[in-house]
Amino acid sequence: MKIVVCMKQVPDTTQVKIDPQTNTLVREGVQSIINPFDVYAIEEGVRLRERFGGTVTVVTMGPPQAENALREAITVGADEAVLVSDRAFAGSDTLATGYILAMAIKKIGDVDIIICGKQASDGDTAQVGPGIATQLDLPQVTYVNKIEDIKDGHAVMHRMTEEGYEIVQTSMPCLITVVKEINEPRLPSLKGKMKAKSAPIKAMKAIDMDVDESRLGLTGSPTWVSKIFTPPSRPKGEIFEGEADACADKLVSTLKDHLKG
Repeated sequence: MKIVVCMKQVPDTTQVKIDPQTNTLVREGVQSIINPFDVYAIEEGVRLRERFGGTVTVVTMGPPQAENALREAITVGADEAVLVSDRAFAGSDTLATGYILAMAIKKIGDVDIIICGKQASDGDTAQVGPGIATQLDLPQVTYVNKIEDIKDGHAVMHRMTEEGYEIVQTSMPCLITVVKEINEPRLPSLKGKMKAKSAPIKAMKAIDMDVDESRLGLTGSPTWVSKIFTPPSRPKGEIFEGEADACADKLVSTLKDHLKG
């Protein structure tokens, strides 16, 4: 079975900064990590290979330094890694990103299952995975928390909902997005670390894929961010001290005054 895992390198969530001029994330000088939900996607890809055989190829779109994240994925069991990187991709929104990754996966070819984390921590849109499936005309199952079985060209899985879960059967090839409840990611192995040091990272540029250049980067992105700002800090609340009954009366009085104002 040929398994492709889509992964994104994102800024560490404790260090996210916004450029007020361009309304985009500042990535220079900011520590980057593998998107937390994609860590679970990588682990599930490796587990599927262990259960059913095959290979796991991790794909990411990003700047050259995203190679570090790909090597990190190899330390936990990925077999191959592909870096989709080109200046023409800069500024791509989720629509353009989904298209570019779909074309990269199409170039890889003969994929049985594509696994994505449910969303990225920097954008939180949850749009890229479904966008890839739409571009490739594949069935998709989102918010998967268990893959029960794969046989006879079909996959049976549990899809998490607010009330519990649904049992879904889909034909393959297919794309799924996973939630953190699906597994417990493993730690890098010594063998994996050794392999990652010398593993070849395949590079894909726009010229290497059959892409429509009008659908790349800012030109191919219909989403425009007009303004980003940090909400003002909330004023400190009032603390009531004393007996409970007296504090309750004072709280009610304060709320009434607030509503009148």
